[in-house]
Amino acid sequence: MPYRRLPNTDLSRIAALKRIVDMGTTKHNNVQIIDFRIVQEIAALLDKFKKEQKLYQQNYDAFIKLNKTFKVETQKARLYLSHFIQVLNMTIMRGELKKEIKIGYGLDPESNAVPNLTGEQSIIDWGRKIIAGEEARTMKGGVPIYNPTIAKVKVHYDIFADHLFSIRTYRESVAQYLDGVTRMRPMVDDIILDIWNLVEQAYDDLPFALKIEKCKAFGIIYYFRESEKARLKAEMMQNALDF
Repeated sequence: MPYRRLPNTDLSRIAALKRIVDMGTTKHNNVQIIDFRIVQEIAALLDKFKKEQKLYQQNYDAFIKLNKTFKVETQKARLYLSHFIQVLNMTIMRGELKKEIKIGYGLDPESNAVPNLTGEQSIIDWGRKIIAGEEARTMKGGVPIYNPTIAKVKVHYDIFADHLFSIRTYRESVAQYLDGVTRMRPMVDDIILDIWNLVEQAYDDLPFALKIEKCKAFGIIYYFRESEKARLKAEMMQNALDF
């Protein structure tokens, strides 16, 4: 028989299962090729696999869409937070504020370096500290830092924090549904292979060209070697002459 290739994507797996279910009542020599109970089991597996794949795709698409705007909001939150810290440092360097006030922001009084804001969690942690520190200082009568104000920093920080929560939720959902789909793939592949073998065996009594035609109706995908192409062509020509 020609070389067969099993489906290599989830959508092609779904299509293969659906074709098997659709052909489930097919008979050869007055005998149903696939047992009715097996067809029912495959139909149930198809529904479950479609559901898992659909949920994965929906969450993945939503994640990708949100992630595009999230990257922009992350950059803004990081930029405003970094800028605020730099302005705070310059205010201290000009002698307008004492360096000890940096303790209230969680910053090192002896360093003018901006903390590492590369990661998402670092923005969350430092944003919380800086906002709390500035609000606490101004509530005691301190002159607010301007350009940017802490209110402006907080706007972008809150947008970022909200989006981060959604992003993390989608990440977990995508991972969860991908795991479900991944665990089902070997089972789906094994069932498709078993049914394909069963179908080929059922049509063993037929001429090569007719057997290929019947098997293809079940969704079997063939790749022909040169000798098989020649054999198939010859049989088709003979069938045409006999007709």
